[in-house]
Amino acid sequence: MLSHETTYHFVGIKGSGMSSLALVLHGQGYRVQGSDVPTYFFTQQELENRGVALFAFGADNIREGLTIIAGNAFSDNHEELVRAREMGLPIYRYQDFLGNLIQAYTSVAVTGCHGKTSTTGLMAHALKHLAPTCYLIGDGTGYGSEGANYFALEACEYRRHFLAYHPDYTIITNIDFDHPDYYSSIEDVFSAFQQFAFQTKKAVIAYGGDAYLRQLKVDIPIYYYGLTEQEDVYATAIERTPEGSAFDVMYQGERFGRFQVPTFGEHNILNALAVITVLKLEGFSAESIAEHLATFGGVKRRFSEKKVNDLILIDDYAHHPSEIRATIDATKQRHPHRRCVAIFQPHTYTRTVALLQEFADALALADDVYLVDIFASAREKESMEQLVTIDDLARMIDKPVEIVSATHLSPLMKYEDDVLVFMGAGDIDKVGQQFEKAYAQLHPNTL
Repeated sequence: MLSHETTYHFVGIKGSGMSSLALVLHGQGYRVQGSDVPTYFFTQQELENRGVALFAFGADNIREGLTIIAGNAFSDNHEELVRAREMGLPIYRYQDFLGNLIQAYTSVAVTGCHGKTSTTGLMAHALKHLAPTCYLIGDGTGYGSEGANYFALEACEYRRHFLAYHPDYTIITNIDFDHPDYYSSIEDVFSAFQQFAFQTKKAVIAYGGDAYLRQLKVDIPIYYYGLTEQEDVYATAIERTPEGSAFDVMYQGERFGRFQVPTFGEHNILNALAVITVLKLEGFSAESIAEHLATFGGVKRRFSEKKVNDLILIDDYAHHPSEIRATIDATKQRHPHRRCVAIFQPHTYTRTVALLQEFADALALADDVYLVDIFASAREKESMEQLVTIDDLARMIDKPVEIVSATHLSPLMKYEDDVLVFMGAGDIDKVGQQFEKAYAQLHPNTL
Protein backbone atom coordinates (compact mmCIF):
# COMPACT_ATOMS: atom_id res chain seq x y z
CA MET A 1 0.00 0.00 0.00
CA LEU A 2 2.77 2.47 0.86
CA SER A 3 4.78 4.10 -1.91
CA HIS A 4 7.88 6.26 -1.99
CA GLU A 5 6.51 7.80 -5.20
CA THR A 6 3.78 9.72 -3.38
CA THR A 7 3.59 12.35 -0.64
CA TYR A 8 1.15 11.61 2.19
CA HIS A 9 -0.93 14.69 2.96
CA PHE A 10 -2.73 14.71 6.33
CA VAL A 11 -5.93 16.76 6.52
CA GLY A 12 -6.07 17.69 10.23
CA ILE A 13 -2.48 16.72 10.99
CA LYS A 14 -2.50 18.25 14.49
CA GLY A 15 -5.01 15.69 15.77
CA SER A 16 -3.39 13.38 18.31
CA GLY A 17 -3.81 10.21 16.25
CA MET A 18 -3.09 11.96 12.96
CA SER A 19 0.15 13.52 14.18
CA SER A 20 1.24 10.16 15.58
CA LEU A 21 0.57 8.43 12.25
CA ALA A 22 2.42 11.17 10.36
CA LEU A 23 5.45 10.61 12.59
CA VAL A 24 5.28 6.85 11.95
CA LEU A 25 5.31 7.32 8.16
CA HIS A 26 8.06 9.92 8.39
CA GLY A 27 10.16 7.55 10.48
CA GLN A 28 9.67 4.84 7.85
CA GLY A 29 11.19 7.12 5.22
CA TYR A 30 8.06 8.34 3.42
CA ARG A 31 7.33 11.91 2.39
CA VAL A 32 4.82 13.51 4.75
CA GLN A 33 3.08 16.88 5.00
CA GLY A 34 -0.18 18.13 6.45
CA SER A 35 -2.65 20.94 7.03
CA ASP A 36 -4.67 22.21 9.97
CA VAL A 37 -5.88 25.35 11.72
CA PRO A 38 -3.10 27.88 12.43
CA THR A 39 -3.63 27.76 16.22
CA TYR A 40 -0.66 26.17 18.00
CA PHE A 41 -1.27 22.69 19.40
CA PHE A 42 1.27 20.64 21.32
CA THR A 43 1.21 17.80 18.79
CA GLN A 44 2.80 19.99 16.12
CA GLN A 45 6.04 20.41 18.04
CA GLU A 46 7.52 17.03 17.18
CA LEU A 47 6.30 17.35 13.59
CA GLU A 48 8.20 20.62 13.31
CA ASN A 49 11.25 19.04 14.97
CA ARG A 50 11.24 16.35 12.26
CA GLY A 51 10.88 18.90 9.46
CA VAL A 52 7.35 17.90 8.44
CA ALA A 53 5.77 20.68 6.37
CA LEU A 54 2.61 22.16 7.96
CA PHE A 55 0.11 24.36 6.11
CA ALA A 56 -3.04 26.26 6.98
CA PHE A 57 -6.15 24.63 5.51
CA GLY A 58 -6.75 25.53 1.88
CA ALA A 59 -7.76 23.85 -1.35
CA ASP A 60 -4.49 25.01 -2.94
CA ASN A 61 -2.59 22.55 -0.70
CA ILE A 62 -3.97 19.73 -2.84
CA ARG A 63 -1.92 18.88 -5.91
CA GLU A 64 -1.03 15.95 -8.14
CA GLY A 65 1.01 13.17 -6.59
CA LEU A 66 -0.58 13.30 -3.13
CA THR A 67 -2.23 10.52 -1.17
CA ILE A 68 -4.74 12.01 1.27
CA ILE A 69 -5.23 10.83 4.84
CA ALA A 70 -8.23 12.56 6.44
CA GLY A 71 -8.90 13.08 10.13
CA ASN A 72 -12.34 12.15 11.42
CA ALA A 73 -13.05 15.67 12.67
CA PHE A 74 -13.55 16.80 9.08
CA SER A 75 -16.47 15.91 6.82
CA ASP A 76 -16.28 14.96 3.17
CA ASN A 77 -17.29 18.56 2.38
CA HIS A 78 -13.99 19.95 3.68
CA GLU A 79 -12.44 22.08 0.94
CA GLU A 80 -9.29 19.99 0.69
CA LEU A 81 -11.23 16.73 0.42
CA VAL A 82 -13.52 18.21 -2.21
CA ARG A 83 -10.49 19.27 -4.27
CA ALA A 84 -8.83 15.87 -3.82
CA ARG A 85 -11.95 14.07 -5.11
CA GLU A 86 -12.12 16.43 -8.09
CA MET A 87 -8.50 15.52 -8.92
CA GLY A 88 -9.10 11.80 -8.42
CA LEU A 89 -6.51 11.45 -5.66
CA PRO A 90 -6.53 8.47 -3.28
CA ILE A 91 -8.31 9.39 -0.02
CA TYR A 92 -8.22 7.34 3.19
CA ARG A 93 -9.79 7.98 6.55
CA TYR A 94 -7.28 7.79 9.43
CA GLN A 95 -8.46 4.47 10.85
CA ASP A 96 -8.75 2.80 7.43
CA PHE A 97 -5.20 3.75 6.49
CA LEU A 98 -3.86 2.59 9.87
CA GLY A 99 -5.82 -0.64 9.65
CA ASN A 100 -4.11 -1.47 6.36
CA LEU A 101 -0.70 -0.37 7.61
CA ILE A 102 -0.53 -2.69 10.63
CA GLN A 103 -1.13 -5.81 8.55
CA ALA A 104 2.58 -5.91 7.69
CA TYR A 105 3.56 -6.37 11.36
CA THR A 106 2.85 -8.41 14.45
CA SER A 107 0.39 -5.89 15.84
CA VAL A 108 -0.71 -5.20 19.40
CA ALA A 109 -3.82 -3.01 19.75
CA VAL A 110 -4.64 -1.50 23.12
CA THR A 111 -8.22 -0.49 23.72
CA GLY A 112 -10.71 0.02 26.55
CA CYS A 113 -12.69 2.93 27.91
CA HIS A 114 -9.85 3.99 30.23
CA GLY A 115 -6.11 3.44 30.33
CA LYS A 116 -5.47 3.09 26.59
CA THR A 117 -2.78 5.73 26.30
CA SER A 118 -0.84 4.74 29.42
CA THR A 119 -0.93 1.04 28.52
CA THR A 120 0.07 1.66 24.90
CA GLY A 121 2.91 3.86 26.12
CA LEU A 122 4.15 1.14 28.45
CA MET A 123 3.85 -1.50 25.73
CA ALA A 124 5.72 0.66 23.23
CA HIS A 125 8.46 1.48 25.74
CA ALA A 126 9.13 -2.15 26.64
CA LEU A 127 8.70 -3.61 23.15
CA LYS A 128 10.98 -1.13 21.40
CA HIS A 129 13.83 -2.24 23.67
CA LEU A 130 13.13 -5.91 22.93
CA ALA A 131 12.61 -5.85 19.15
CA PRO A 132 12.37 -3.34 16.25
CA THR A 133 8.98 -1.70 16.77
CA CYS A 134 6.71 0.99 15.34
CA TYR A 135 4.21 2.54 17.72
CA LEU A 136 1.34 4.98 17.71
CA ILE A 137 0.06 6.48 20.97
CA GLY A 138 -2.98 8.69 21.39
CA ASP A 139 -1.02 11.48 23.05
CA GLY A 140 0.50 12.53 19.74
CA THR A 141 3.52 10.23 19.98
CA GLY A 142 4.48 8.16 16.96
CA TYR A 143 7.59 6.29 15.89
CA GLY A 144 8.33 4.48 12.65
CA SER A 145 11.19 2.12 11.85
CA GLU A 146 11.86 0.71 8.38
CA GLY A 147 13.01 -2.62 9.84
CA ALA A 148 10.28 -3.05 12.44
CA ASN A 149 8.70 -6.42 13.24
CA TYR A 150 6.07 -5.16 15.71
CA PHE A 151 3.48 -2.39 15.75
CA ALA A 152 1.87 -1.23 18.99
CA LEU A 153 -1.12 1.08 18.63
CA GLU A 154 -3.84 2.74 20.65
CA ALA A 155 -7.25 1.75 19.29
CA CYS A 156 -10.08 4.18 20.04
CA GLU A 157 -13.63 2.90 20.39
CA TYR A 158 -15.30 6.24 19.56
CA ARG A 159 -17.85 5.77 16.76
CA ARG A 160 -16.50 2.21 16.43
CA HIS A 161 -13.45 3.51 14.55
CA PHE A 162 -11.33 0.65 15.92
CA LEU A 163 -13.32 -1.85 13.88
CA ALA A 164 -11.06 -0.88 10.97
CA TYR A 165 -8.29 -2.87 12.70
CA HIS A 166 -7.61 -6.63 12.70
CA PRO A 167 -4.68 -6.90 15.13
CA ASP A 168 -2.75 -9.98 16.19
CA TYR A 169 -3.22 -9.20 19.88
CA THR A 170 -5.82 -7.01 21.58
CA ILE A 171 -5.54 -5.69 25.12
CA ILE A 172 -8.89 -4.55 26.55
CA THR A 173 -8.46 -2.65 29.81
CA ASN A 174 -12.15 -2.26 30.72
CA ILE A 175 -15.63 -1.53 29.44
CA ASP A 176 -17.56 1.45 30.77
CA PHE A 177 -20.29 3.76 29.59
CA ASP A 178 -18.60 6.66 27.83
CA HIS A 179 -19.10 8.75 24.69
CA PRO A 180 -22.84 9.11 25.38
CA ASP A 181 -23.11 11.36 22.32
CA TYR A 182 -22.61 8.20 20.24
CA TYR A 183 -23.24 5.06 22.32
CA SER A 184 -26.79 4.55 23.56
CA SER A 185 -25.94 2.29 26.53
CA ILE A 186 -23.16 0.22 28.05
CA GLU A 187 -24.58 -2.76 26.17
CA ASP A 188 -24.00 -0.82 22.97
CA VAL A 189 -20.41 -0.17 24.08
CA PHE A 190 -19.94 -3.88 24.85
CA SER A 191 -21.18 -4.89 21.40
CA ALA A 192 -18.43 -2.78 19.81
CA PHE A 193 -15.72 -4.36 21.95
CA GLN A 194 -17.15 -7.83 21.31
CA GLN A 195 -16.82 -7.25 17.57
CA PHE A 196 -13.27 -5.93 17.96
CA ALA A 197 -12.28 -8.95 20.03
CA PHE A 198 -13.75 -11.19 17.33
CA GLN A 199 -11.53 -9.47 14.74
CA THR A 200 -8.35 -10.26 16.72
CA LYS A 201 -6.14 -12.97 15.21
CA LYS A 202 -3.99 -14.53 17.97
CA ALA A 203 -5.19 -13.68 21.49
CA VAL A 204 -7.25 -11.26 23.57
CA ILE A 205 -5.80 -10.03 26.87
CA ALA A 206 -8.62 -8.66 29.04
CA TYR A 207 -9.08 -7.37 32.58
CA GLY A 208 -10.75 -10.16 34.50
CA GLY A 209 -12.34 -7.91 37.08
CA ASP A 210 -14.67 -6.41 34.46
CA ALA A 211 -18.03 -8.19 34.36
CA TYR A 212 -18.62 -7.28 30.72
CA LEU A 213 -15.21 -8.50 29.58
CA ARG A 214 -15.98 -11.83 31.24
CA GLN A 215 -18.80 -12.22 28.71
CA LEU A 216 -16.55 -12.01 25.62
CA LYS A 217 -17.02 -14.82 23.11
CA VAL A 218 -14.17 -15.42 20.65
CA ASP A 219 -12.58 -18.34 18.82
CA ILE A 220 -9.05 -17.53 20.01
CA PRO A 221 -7.52 -17.70 23.50
CA ILE A 222 -8.52 -15.08 26.06
CA TYR A 223 -6.04 -14.39 28.86
CA TYR A 224 -7.64 -12.63 31.81
CA TYR A 225 -5.40 -10.56 34.07
CA GLY A 226 -6.08 -9.00 37.46
CA LEU A 227 -5.41 -9.14 41.18
CA THR A 228 -7.09 -12.40 42.17
CA GLU A 229 -6.08 -16.05 41.81
CA GLN A 230 -8.98 -16.77 39.46
CA GLU A 231 -7.22 -14.86 36.67
CA ASP A 232 -4.85 -16.45 34.16
CA VAL A 233 -2.29 -13.78 35.01
CA TYR A 234 -2.34 -11.97 38.34
CA ALA A 235 -0.17 -9.83 40.59
CA THR A 236 0.68 -10.87 44.12
CA ALA A 237 3.10 -9.74 46.86
CA ILE A 238 2.29 -6.15 45.86
CA GLU A 239 4.28 -3.28 47.35
CA ARG A 240 3.09 0.26 46.66
CA THR A 241 5.41 3.06 47.70
CA PRO A 242 5.99 6.73 46.76
CA GLU A 243 8.59 5.43 44.27
CA GLY A 244 6.22 3.11 42.41
CA SER A 245 4.83 -0.41 42.60
CA ALA A 246 6.52 -3.83 42.77
CA PHE A 247 4.79 -7.20 42.45
CA ASP A 248 5.19 -10.85 41.52
CA VAL A 249 3.39 -12.12 38.44
CA MET A 250 1.71 -15.51 38.44
CA TYR A 251 1.12 -16.89 34.95
CA GLN A 252 -1.29 -19.84 34.68
CA GLY A 253 -0.45 -21.01 38.19
CA GLU A 254 3.32 -20.55 38.05
CA ARG A 255 5.47 -17.64 39.16
CA PHE A 256 6.80 -15.81 36.09
CA GLY A 257 8.92 -13.16 37.81
CA ARG A 258 9.02 -10.00 39.89
CA PHE A 259 8.44 -6.64 38.27
CA GLN A 260 8.63 -2.99 39.24
CA VAL A 261 7.04 0.03 37.56
CA PRO A 262 7.79 3.67 38.47
CA THR A 263 4.09 4.54 38.18
CA PHE A 264 1.34 4.90 40.75
CA GLY A 265 -2.13 3.57 41.44
CA GLU A 266 -3.64 0.12 41.20
CA HIS A 267 -4.63 0.75 37.60
CA ASN A 268 -0.99 0.99 36.55
CA ILE A 269 -0.27 -2.44 38.05
CA LEU A 270 -3.11 -3.78 35.92
CA ASN A 271 -1.75 -2.02 32.83
CA ALA A 272 1.63 -3.62 33.44
CA LEU A 273 0.05 -7.07 33.77
CA ALA A 274 -1.55 -6.70 30.35
CA VAL A 275 1.76 -5.70 28.77
CA ILE A 276 3.65 -8.51 30.52
CA THR A 277 1.10 -11.04 29.26
CA VAL A 278 1.55 -10.06 25.60
CA LEU A 279 5.34 -10.05 25.88
CA LYS A 280 5.29 -13.44 27.61
CA LEU A 281 3.13 -14.84 24.79
CA GLU A 282 5.68 -13.53 22.30
CA GLY A 283 8.47 -15.42 24.07
CA PHE A 284 10.34 -12.65 25.87
CA SER A 285 11.94 -13.52 29.21
CA ALA A 286 10.76 -12.20 32.55
CA GLU A 287 14.19 -10.68 33.17
CA SER A 288 14.26 -8.71 29.92
CA ILE A 289 10.66 -7.51 30.35
CA ALA A 290 11.32 -6.42 33.94
CA GLU A 291 14.44 -4.51 32.94
CA HIS A 292 12.54 -2.24 30.59
CA LEU A 293 9.29 -1.84 32.52
CA ALA A 294 11.37 -0.38 35.35
CA THR A 295 12.55 2.53 33.16
CA PHE A 296 9.15 3.69 31.85
CA GLY A 297 8.90 7.47 31.99
CA GLY A 298 5.15 7.86 31.40
CA VAL A 299 3.16 9.51 28.60
CA LYS A 300 1.99 13.05 27.91
CA ARG A 301 -0.73 14.47 30.16
CA ARG A 302 -0.95 11.29 32.26
CA PHE A 303 0.09 12.10 35.81
CA SER A 304 2.68 14.65 34.67
CA GLU A 305 4.23 16.09 37.81
CA LYS A 306 6.29 19.15 38.67
CA LYS A 307 7.30 20.88 41.91
CA VAL A 308 6.91 24.61 42.50
CA ASN A 309 8.51 25.57 45.82
CA ASP A 310 6.86 23.07 48.21
CA LEU A 311 3.77 22.71 46.04
CA ILE A 312 3.26 19.68 43.78
CA LEU A 313 1.35 20.23 40.52
CA ILE A 314 -0.03 17.24 38.59
CA ASP A 315 -1.57 17.43 35.12
CA ASP A 316 -3.74 14.47 34.11
CA TYR A 317 -6.12 13.70 31.26
CA ALA A 318 -8.71 12.05 33.56
CA HIS A 319 -12.17 12.93 32.21
CA HIS A 320 -14.37 10.03 33.37
CA PRO A 321 -15.32 9.15 36.97
CA SER A 322 -13.33 5.90 36.81
CA GLU A 323 -10.24 7.81 35.69
CA ILE A 324 -10.70 10.44 38.40
CA ARG A 325 -10.78 7.69 41.03
CA ALA A 326 -7.62 6.16 39.57
CA THR A 327 -5.78 9.50 39.50
CA ILE A 328 -6.70 10.33 43.10
CA ASP A 329 -5.60 6.84 44.15
CA ALA A 330 -2.28 7.33 42.36
CA THR A 331 -1.83 10.76 43.96
CA LYS A 332 -2.31 9.38 47.45
CA GLN A 333 0.20 6.61 46.77
CA ARG A 334 2.76 9.05 45.39
CA HIS A 335 2.24 11.69 48.10
CA PRO A 336 0.69 9.96 51.13
CA HIS A 337 1.38 12.81 53.55
CA ARG A 338 0.04 15.72 51.49
CA ARG A 339 -3.48 16.98 50.91
CA CYS A 340 -4.92 15.98 47.54
CA VAL A 341 -6.60 18.99 45.91
CA ALA A 342 -8.66 18.18 42.78
CA ILE A 343 -9.23 20.86 40.13
CA PHE A 344 -11.51 19.28 37.54
CA GLN A 345 -12.93 20.47 34.23
CA PRO A 346 -15.75 18.29 32.85
CA HIS A 347 -15.39 17.46 29.17
CA THR A 348 -18.60 17.69 27.12
CA TYR A 349 -22.13 18.35 28.33
CA THR A 350 -23.33 14.92 27.24
CA ARG A 351 -20.76 13.09 29.38
CA THR A 352 -21.36 15.41 32.35
CA VAL A 353 -25.13 15.00 32.41
CA ALA A 354 -24.95 11.23 31.81
CA LEU A 355 -22.49 10.65 34.68
CA LEU A 356 -23.27 13.53 37.04
CA GLN A 357 -23.60 11.50 40.26
CA GLU A 358 -20.58 9.34 39.40
CA PHE A 359 -18.47 12.48 38.89
CA ALA A 360 -19.61 13.86 42.24
CA ASP A 361 -18.80 10.64 44.09
CA ALA A 362 -15.36 10.31 42.49
CA LEU A 363 -14.34 13.90 43.14
CA ALA A 364 -15.40 13.63 46.79
CA LEU A 365 -12.45 11.25 47.31
CA ALA A 366 -10.10 14.25 47.13
CA ASP A 367 -9.47 16.33 50.23
CA ASP A 368 -10.50 19.58 48.53
CA VAL A 369 -12.41 20.09 45.27
CA TYR A 370 -12.49 22.93 42.74
CA LEU A 371 -14.29 22.95 39.41
CA VAL A 372 -13.68 24.66 36.07
CA ASP A 373 -16.60 25.34 33.73
CA ILE A 374 -17.61 22.55 31.34
CA PHE A 375 -15.51 22.28 28.18
CA ALA A 376 -17.93 21.93 25.28
CA SER A 377 -17.05 19.61 22.42
CA ALA A 378 -17.11 21.03 18.91
CA ARG A 379 -19.67 18.37 18.04
CA GLU A 380 -22.15 19.57 20.70
CA LYS A 381 -24.84 22.11 19.95
CA GLU A 382 -25.03 25.32 21.95
CA SER A 383 -28.37 24.22 23.36
CA MET A 384 -26.65 21.40 25.24
CA GLU A 385 -25.63 23.81 27.98
CA GLN A 386 -29.27 23.89 29.05
CA LEU A 387 -28.98 20.26 30.14
CA VAL A 388 -26.41 20.78 32.90
CA THR A 389 -24.17 23.47 34.37
CA ILE A 390 -21.03 23.34 36.45
CA ASP A 391 -23.09 24.49 39.43
CA ASP A 392 -25.23 21.36 39.14
CA LEU A 393 -22.13 19.23 39.63
CA ALA A 394 -20.83 21.43 42.45
CA ARG A 395 -24.07 21.01 44.41
CA MET A 396 -23.85 17.22 44.20
CA ILE A 397 -20.35 16.90 45.68
CA ASP A 398 -20.47 16.07 49.37
CA LYS A 399 -18.05 18.79 50.46
CA PRO A 400 -17.48 22.52 49.86
CA VAL A 401 -16.68 23.31 46.23
CA GLU A 402 -15.50 26.51 44.54
CA ILE A 403 -15.52 27.40 40.84
CA VAL A 404 -12.21 28.65 39.43
CA SER A 405 -10.95 29.66 35.99
CA ALA A 406 -7.81 30.88 34.26
CA THR A 407 -8.78 34.41 35.35
CA HIS A 408 -10.02 33.48 38.82
CA LEU A 409 -7.33 31.50 40.61
CA SER A 410 -7.18 33.24 43.96
CA PRO A 411 -8.87 30.39 45.90
CA LEU A 412 -5.91 28.15 44.98
CA MET A 413 -3.21 30.54 46.15
CA LYS A 414 -3.54 29.49 49.80
CA TYR A 415 -1.92 26.09 49.22
CA GLU A 416 1.75 25.69 50.09
CA ASP A 417 2.84 22.07 50.60
CA ASP A 418 -0.09 20.20 49.06
CA VAL A 419 -0.75 18.41 45.75
CA LEU A 420 -2.88 20.22 43.18
CA VAL A 421 -4.22 17.80 40.56
CA PHE A 422 -5.52 19.46 37.38
CA MET A 423 -7.77 16.94 35.60
CA GLY A 424 -9.73 16.97 32.37
CA ALA A 425 -9.64 16.45 28.61
CA GLY A 426 -10.38 20.05 27.58
CA ASP A 427 -8.02 22.97 28.21
CA ILE A 428 -7.52 22.41 31.94
CA ASP A 429 -3.77 22.20 31.27
CA LYS A 430 -3.87 25.88 30.31
CA VAL A 431 -5.57 26.68 33.62
CA GLY A 432 -2.74 24.83 35.36
CA GLN A 433 -0.14 26.77 33.41
CA GLN A 434 -1.83 30.06 34.26
CA PHE A 435 -1.93 29.08 37.93
CA GLU A 436 1.79 28.31 37.88
CA LYS A 437 2.55 31.77 36.46
CA ALA A 438 0.29 33.52 38.98
CA TYR A 439 1.73 31.49 41.85
CA ALA A 440 5.25 32.45 40.74
CA GLN A 441 4.32 36.13 40.92
CA LEU A 442 2.91 35.67 44.41
CA HIS A 443 5.96 33.66 45.50
CA PRO A 444 8.96 35.29 43.72
CA ASN A 445 11.36 32.52 44.67
CA THR A 446 9.34 29.92 42.75
CA LEU A 447 11.46 30.00 39.58
